[in-house]
Amino acid sequence: MTENHTDHHATDDRTAHRARRRTTDTNLRRALRRETAGTLALLADEDDFTTMRQYETFAFDDHARYLDHAEDLLHTLTTHGGHTTVALFDPEDYADYCADTALDPDHPASRARYTAERAATGPRVTYTGQPLTTLVPTLIDTAVRRATWEYATTLLAETGPCADCGQDIGRASFDRASQLLLLLLDAAGPGTHRLVCSVPAEGDQLIATLHVTRESTGPARMDSSEGAEFVTVLAAGLALNSPGGLVLRTTTPGDRDRLHGWRLHAGQLRPLTEAQVFDAYCTDARTGEPIAPEPRVDYRPGFLLTPPHDDTHPH
Repeated sequence: MTENHTDHHATDDRTAHRARRRTTDTNLRRALRRETAGTLALLADEDDFTTMRQYETFAFDDHARYLDHAEDLLHTLTTHGGHTTVALFDPEDYADYCADTALDPDHPASRARYTAERAATGPRVTYTGQPLTTLVPTLIDTAVRRATWEYATTLLAETGPCADCGQDIGRASFDRASQLLLLLLDAAGPGTHRLVCSVPAEGDQLIATLHVTRESTGPARMDSSEGAEFVTVLAAGLALNSPGGLVLRTTTPGDRDRLHGWRLHAGQLRPLTEAQVFDAYCTDARTGEPIAPEPRVDYRPGFLLTPPHDDTHPH
């Protein structure tokens, strides 16, 4: 073999080696990307979008087009196999954040840093390919639930000790709310249950919803975060002696739905009568006008719920 042939083969080997290395590097980067999480903070509200337009570095001028680009980006991130979450971008909170951290709010890096830090602890939704028309309402509902939970937690923390016995009212109310929920689900039996607790608190209305599934055998199944939020709101109502209420709707295959109701009074859940449950569901809350009963629904009284070692007393 001549020297030229040897050099030619050596060059081909080096070229093939570099090509294999590039392919390996590309595959490794793709593998690493699949293990990298990403977050997009979304301006879901058009007013929030308009507020962000005050910054010259904010590139968008049309909310609908902005959402289209956001959806395209989410789809691209998902096709690459990475874990992607979506959070809400709050312009007022962002401005406060930049002021507290001495960051220039009119800079993309500041918005990226805000997104990373706020998304780590704030409400967010995992993107799995769902359209924005589905994702945005879910995200807003998640944010409202988080705000309700945080507010209810603050109310419990501020109740302080009982003037008579020194017991921490917030902790005692949370424990009692947990007991009441367990008693209620035990009495409700098998089925798919939807509970709604409504508590007026200092000019606000706290509302928590809990979805529970229970088979004929075995424990009740629920989302742990949703359960904690529900118990916290109920506990706030108990601690504040709020005139709130709780309703339960149970669905079982082949049967009519069952509706039960309770009112919060003196730190307890007092069962409503069948007539009171009917009136609550069949009366327009705004106008007071009657509403036609739902088909295939039975309106029933609430269950008597008495926790063991009940030591309820006025605060």
